[in-house]
Amino acid sequence: MENEAPASIVFIPPSVDTHREPLLSGRSYAHYTSIPTNVTKSEADVFSEPQLGTPCVLGVDEAGRGPVIGPMVYGVFYLPIELQQSLLATTHHFDDSKVLTPLVRANLMKTTCTPQSDLYQSCGWAVKSLSAQDIGAGMLKNGGSYNLNAQAMDATIELIKGVIEQGVNVCEVYIDTIGIPAVYQKKLERIFPTVKITVEKKADSLYPCVSAASVVAKVTRDVSCEVLYEDYAKQQGIAMDTKAVPGWGSGYPSDARCVSWLKSSIEPTFGWGSECRFSWGTVKDLLEAKGGTATRTDWPVVGDEENMRVSQYFTVGSTSGKSENDELIHWYGSSTGQEAF
Repeated sequence: MENEAPASIVFIPPSVDTHREPLLSGRSYAHYTSIPTNVTKSEADVFSEPQLGTPCVLGVDEAGRGPVIGPMVYGVFYLPIELQQSLLATTHHFDDSKVLTPLVRANLMKTTCTPQSDLYQSCGWAVKSLSAQDIGAGMLKNGGSYNLNAQAMDATIELIKGVIEQGVNVCEVYIDTIGIPAVYQKKLERIFPTVKITVEKKADSLYPCVSAASVVAKVTRDVSCEVLYEDYAKQQGIAMDTKAVPGWGSGYPSDARCVSWLKSSIEPTFGWGSECRFSWGTVKDLLEAKGGTATRTDWPVVGDEENMRVSQYFTVGSTSGKSENDELIHWYGSSTGQEAF
């Protein structure tokens, strides 16, 4: 399945096309669509009761939690509650993205972004792309206190809040969970007390809105990885076949093509670029392998007594003789008394 033609040949979604700069520079970002025309926006009025918009259902899912290469993408997908089954499941046959071919996923994404389509007119979506660089930095700092689950939770909360702040009347939220569903659900219920929250395993195959969110997240990640590899190939002067999957394969540690790429492309001092998650065990093993390509570098410890402060180079030397410090002072100019004025 993963060896089919890249999704970018079918369609490059705006969640990638309009965010190439942060993607290529290793920064995380979020993308939100406009509220669809068939969804009435909630309005707040200080002189009367707030007008609630169309009651909507919202699904949440992710793509790219396990890979060592590329971003982890969280997606949300919302539409009027009464349309969830008929529009998503019956008409367009959304399903868990893992059981759909890359071509089907890309075509569904393209239809969702086509103004004349019923999906475009009734559905909105958003993604949070967590870069490999930011994922690694979060997991490595402070003893790994900001783990992948915490980052995933923050991305989910950010996206739901972002959609509600746009004016969408989100009444129900369905989420595909990793970990214990009850714990995840209680935390979200405290944050969104007026919303019905349902957290379940395999929600991407149970609720059409979660299936749609999984498609949005998966296509965004797949095309992101293609763009990242295209940039890498350009920098390395590698001829690239645009009709083939990226040279690093799926990006998963279990993918022999991915591991082969990691071994062959390692840079002795810096390892790899921002497309790689340095917090993954696969990367650590390759960097620390005996007789491997990587070069061990010992950085000076902060506060080391052997490291002089900059101010020490500008201290006046002894009067008994001219020192190197004196030369630096005179190079910048010596003090002048009042007689000069």
